Amino acid sequence: MLRIWGRASSSNVMKVLWLCEELSIPFERIDAGGAFGRTKEPDYLAKNPNALVPVIEEPDGFCLFESNAILRYLVRARAPGHALYPAGPREAADIDRWMDWQLSALNAPMTTIFFTWVRIPEPERDYAAAGKARDASERLWRMVEARLAGQDFICGDALTLADIAVGIYVHRWFALPIERPELPGLAAWYARLKQRPGYATHVAVPMT
Repeated sequence: MLRIWGRASSSNVMKVLWLCEELSIPFERIDAGGAFGRTKEPDYLAKNPNALVPVIEEPDGFCLFESNAILRYLVRARAPGHALYPAGPREAADIDRWMDWQLSALNAPMTTIFFTWVRIPEPERDYAAAGKARDASERLWRMVEARLAGQDFICGDALTLADIAVGIYVHRWFALPIERPELPGLAAWYARLKQRPGYATHVAVPMT
């Protein structure tokens, strides 16, 4: 059985758990990271020298870190050609760019907002930095809003890995106590994601 190393509250772990539900992949999740520790232990560092989560471990001992790489691998290994990550090079590239965009653009401001309101004790919060991050995030979510015009998901009318990579943060965008503009397409997309059992179980949960 596939092992997933990482705490359930990690957004990057959430991606993998959600995908496993979409593909009906049986898995065992092992708590690691944050308060659970383990990531600095020698056996874990042998799996991921970055000391971060998630890591997946196959029954034959193959290990892989980096959440978006894990998503691509699991589709290729368990369901090659699936609509989540089609075999066509242009379709795959369209999905890849949004997955890369999540890491290169959306990750930083959304992490700042999340840490400010959830992880950092109130006396230590930098609200000015959080405000700038909120503004940056709004600009990025407007890009997603434009992309969703006339279609249900980021890359068309079917869920793909692009939705999984970006969708972990749209829950936080709507759930955190921040000012948000009216973005009806984004709100409708979020509502569609919440109807998927994997998203409802692993992503749209109380934040810790």
